[in-house]
Amino acid sequence: MARRRSGSGLPVDSRAPASSARQVAADVLDLVLDQQAAADEAFDAHPTTARLERRDRAFARLLILTVLRRLGEIDAAFRPHLRFAPKERQAIQILRLGTAQLLFLKTPPHAAVNESIRLAGKRLAHLVPMLNAVLRKVAAGGPPARSEAEAALLDTPPWLLESWNAAYGPATAEAIAAAHLREAPLDIAVRSEPAHWAELLDGTIMPGGVIRRPHGAIEELPGFADGAWWVQDLAANLPARLLGDVKGHAVLDIGAAPGGKTMQLAAEGAGVTALDISNDRLARLQANLARTKLEAEIVAGDALTWRPPHPFPFILLDAPCSATGTIRRHPDAMRNRKPDDIKRQVESQRRMLDAAAEMLAPGGRLVFAVCSLQIEEGEAQVQPFLGRQNGRMRLDPVSPEELPGLEMAVNADGCVRTLPSHLDAAGGLDGFFIARFRRSSH
Repeated sequence: MARRRSGSGLPVDSRAPASSARQVAADVLDLVLDQQAAADEAFDAHPTTARLERRDRAFARLLILTVLRRLGEIDAAFRPHLRFAPKERQAIQILRLGTAQLLFLKTPPHAAVNESIRLAGKRLAHLVPMLNAVLRKVAAGGPPARSEAEAALLDTPPWLLESWNAAYGPATAEAIAAAHLREAPLDIAVRSEPAHWAELLDGTIMPGGVIRRPHGAIEELPGFADGAWWVQDLAANLPARLLGDVKGHAVLDIGAAPGGKTMQLAAEGAGVTALDISNDRLARLQANLARTKLEAEIVAGDALTWRPPHPFPFILLDAPCSATGTIRRHPDAMRNRKPDDIKRQVESQRRMLDAAAEMLAPGGRLVFAVCSLQIEEGEAQVQPFLGRQNGRMRLDPVSPEELPGLEMAVNADGCVRTLPSHLDAAGGLDGFFIARFRRSSH
């Protein structure tokens, strides 16, 4: 039977079993590592994903995340055993998936090797002897004796590590890289009664009332269906908090989807206008609002050109960025980003900051946030923005007292810089930069 291609660009083979989690993982890795696709989007778009049982979906996702998180170690484990480099990319993905199972997922060696050979199928039958020999050598060698610090340096792209060295110093850069090797916990923002929900969800109350617990099937947890809470990393919870008391006030949330900050502001009693350029992402925001029974005005538009009938007293700008601060949750962010991507994001953020300032009322407050570890996208944006505003805007410093438990994240200028290595013993947090500004009253 002939193979065809789906609308997502992924191969479809009607002979393949619907439960082939490993095939889904191999296809997604191909798209992420060869075409710079986003892993979540590629996974959701795969024609087989929807047919996988919940357990197989979780296994496929675990395979993908493990390979992306440990890619340096994985390649270092199997490549020395290759006598030649296969031209077929799928063969490399099979070796990566097999090695990930052998070294990091504690899959029995016979199962990891046999399932990898089965995945090769007829298409790669001529490579089966090589795949079998290489994976058996990996299995025989076992996990290498390597410290967490050594593993982190091997798994981090050099250009990213160099940028963090320059920004934070070698010790902090190594701590950031090490934090990326560990799966992030599940952070939950509740509408009220954090102590009650912490007990019900078997979680721990973190700074700001966020509840932290191990990962699990979100839809099955108490309160999800009732809309009592939503998933939101502790660091992502900070920008809306730093707007201050928004109850009864109009707030513009720029880059609002998928809706964590919008729900947070609406739960505080703000009249939120949620602006985003992506209709697909806004659909997710609408679904989240419906589940939590919160209200906001949803606007599909480009912040660079859309303008409201009246200026807003509060604006939250969650600007598009490289997302290198979310590598713990999305390790594809360190595989499909390049230095030139940072330059493009910096220019986009500059224009969005200027646009947000135009929509801010006299005396109003603007919070700018990016989930990036790159200084160019954060700290380096502040003074140029103030210079372009010619005195119309000033920095509105955050005091350490505003963030109890996270005082270390407030820098000398009153801006906030969270790192994955902050609160490391408690599970860390995403990397964010946050700056707060006030517009002149005149």
